[in-house]
Amino acid sequence: MVRKMKAHKTEIFLIFMLLIVLSCCSSKDNGIEIRKEHAGYWTYNGKPTLLLGGSNDDNLFQWPIEKLVPHLDSMVDVGANYVRNTMSDRKAMGFEVYPFLKLPNGMYDLGQWNDAYWNRFTAFLEETAKRNIIVQIEIWDRFDYSREEWKPNPYNPVNNVCYTYEASGFVEEYPKHPGKNTQPFFFTTPNLRNNATVFKYQKAYVDKLLSISLKYSNVLYCIDNETSAEEAWGAYWARYIKEKAGDKKIYVTEMWNAHDLTSDEHKRTFDHPELYDYVDISQNSWNQGYENWLGAQNVKAYLSKNARPINHVKIYGSSTHKSAEEGINSSHAARVFFRNIVGGLASSRFHRPTAGLGLSKVSINCIKSVRMVEEKVKFWDLQPNMRLLLDCDPDEAYLTASLGKSYIIYFPSKGSVLLNLNEASGTFDMYSIDIQNASWIKKNKVKGKQTLKLTSEYENGSFVILIKQ
Repeated sequence: MVRKMKAHKTEIFLIFMLLIVLSCCSSKDNGIEIRKEHAGYWTYNGKPTLLLGGSNDDNLFQWPIEKLVPHLDSMVDVGANYVRNTMSDRKAMGFEVYPFLKLPNGMYDLGQWNDAYWNRFTAFLEETAKRNIIVQIEIWDRFDYSREEWKPNPYNPVNNVCYTYEASGFVEEYPKHPGKNTQPFFFTTPNLRNNATVFKYQKAYVDKLLSISLKYSNVLYCIDNETSAEEAWGAYWARYIKEKAGDKKIYVTEMWNAHDLTSDEHKRTFDHPELYDYVDISQNSWNQGYENWLGAQNVKAYLSKNARPINHVKIYGSSTHKSAEEGINSSHAARVFFRNIVGGLASSRFHRPTAGLGLSKVSINCIKSVRMVEEKVKFWDLQPNMRLLLDCDPDEAYLTASLGKSYIIYFPSKGSVLLNLNEASGTFDMYSIDIQNASWIKKNKVKGKQTLKLTSEYENGSFVILIKQ
């Protein structure tokens, strides 16, 4: 009898240990997920994760492996863990390839694949997964199908053996900016013009993409790049890829073109959590100063009853940008990056050159500085709280805090404000970061129960102060 009881206890213990092991394995393989404790942030493999990025292209999957791997390693070295990946194939660098088979006569067969394109995509997902880098895929990039890019595109009937202009409804040229949404390519779905001639090839393309990407758990999905398409276009593909994913939980959004986040375009995402699991507000980076901050905070407030991660996958601004003279410059990009983080967004990533900073000295030091702060306090434990900043002009400083515990104050440039610590007790450590060099420059003690004066002397650079117990 005693032996049977011991054997029974041993079996229970082994089952218990097996459940623990299975639980750990399951957690490890979860990949990217929305954080249960705070739906405004992500987790990766069970750990809360802030997504930060800066890379030198938006379709890194097209890069040769010998060029790709060192760039990914450089990202990881500075604390970046987030890339944007348009499935674009236009010849920006010269080594990009199309997804379809090119026949000996120079024409494309949209019913057959170019293995080089898909092998590059697979290798890219493999290498990013190895490095715990989150990939935000954009399936369609409107710039591939208009103006000069349309002429060599395989979907253009003059370049393929699958359909004619008459059968497809396409024409030889689409000279207008793609924001005008005159390209029939973005009206083919059954819920729009039901263009079966073209749609079957688009659907096969998405099926092929998903047959690869669904094997990886470091992937987020975005239907389009800054689209002006009909609402029904994105909605169709959002439903479709979720159905194809089956039991695998995936996260989908759409990126709209409007710079004004109060536009009805953005509400197509905000108001439909059943379709769009997170939102992307990258176009907000066209807005400067306090307007930029307010845009993101208004979205947070709008989503408060159904909170979701707010991603910002591309920040415009560099000295080489065409709008640099209008203020969309390197300083602007750095400021947007920090407003995103202090404002409680789930991600912040610099756009690629020449429209953005990519992975450069300025962007590297911004990323490093955020990771330095993150070692001492987690941003998801804080909340933006501007009411505690007194004598503060618009865009002079920004605050996120856990009352009585931690305070992060971000100065976009030179400034001086008062921090209300009257409700906080005890003594705090106060740290300062020189963002230009990603270095701590001072540490001292301050006490609560006071109004504390804080100053940044940096005229042309950003400055962060961390106060914590």
